[in-house]
Amino acid sequence: MTDVRLLFRKAIRIVALMLIPMPAVAESDADLAKQLSNPVAALISVPFQFNYDANIGANRDGDRYLLNFQPVIPFRLNGNWNLISRTIAPIVSQNNVAPGSGSQTGLGDVVQSFFFSPAKPTQGGLIWGVGPVFLLPVSTDRLLGAEKWGAGPTAVLLWQANGWTYGFLANHVWSFAGDGNRAGVSSTFMQPFLNYTTRDAWTFVLNTESTYNWNRHQWSTPINATISKLLKIGELPVNIGAGVRYWAASPDTGPHGWGARLVVTLLFPK
Repeated sequence: MTDVRLLFRKAIRIVALMLIPMPAVAESDADLAKQLSNPVAALISVPFQFNYDANIGANRDGDRYLLNFQPVIPFRLNGNWNLISRTIAPIVSQNNVAPGSGSQTGLGDVVQSFFFSPAKPTQGGLIWGVGPVFLLPVSTDRLLGAEKWGAGPTAVLLWQANGWTYGFLANHVWSFAGDGNRAGVSSTFMQPFLNYTTRDAWTFVLNTESTYNWNRHQWSTPINATISKLLKIGELPVNIGAGVRYWAASPDTGPHGWGARLVVTLLFPK
């Protein structure tokens, strides 16, 4: 009889454990998706961002396919500070972007940023980072890059609460060396962003990526709207998103009208 009672008690315990609600996978996925909205999150991520733009050139008959390889790698300096490495390596295929230019395909100039960022937000919830940004003239064709070395400051600040992320990222690059026959670089990049992540790991993104060329006094401003979903492929979290972009401002020879964006991001949480 004692053995039967022990077995009965064990069975009750097993059933009780089965009835206890387990933490939803969607909650952890939502947390990862929320971290992706933070440019200085302590999370290794590898985004592949594909953009298509048209109506380029003086005759508006050019187009461009752009794949940005954008790995983000955090380094813990100590208990209070992180160093975040953000790289943008563009792979470009373009056609008729200038009169008689024909087609070019290859690597563009790389932009490398480093952010020194506190490991925890401030009491007011502010997340921030500052550091240097570098322009590396590694383009494989003179029409795909500036052929100039450049450097300058970069900074980001943002807040996150109740699924919302809003903030601002900016940098400025001055050229200091390179091909003397090419125009110098003095450009400001500004990216205000507003994201909302749901509990089931959908993220809605609205931002602009404005660049001001101080030498030519020209703005280039695409407005981007994307929707993404964090999924699991095996054990690997992958964020997949798509959307549209509209050029609110552009030089006469730059893109005009509507374009498209597709993003696939691999995540490597600790």
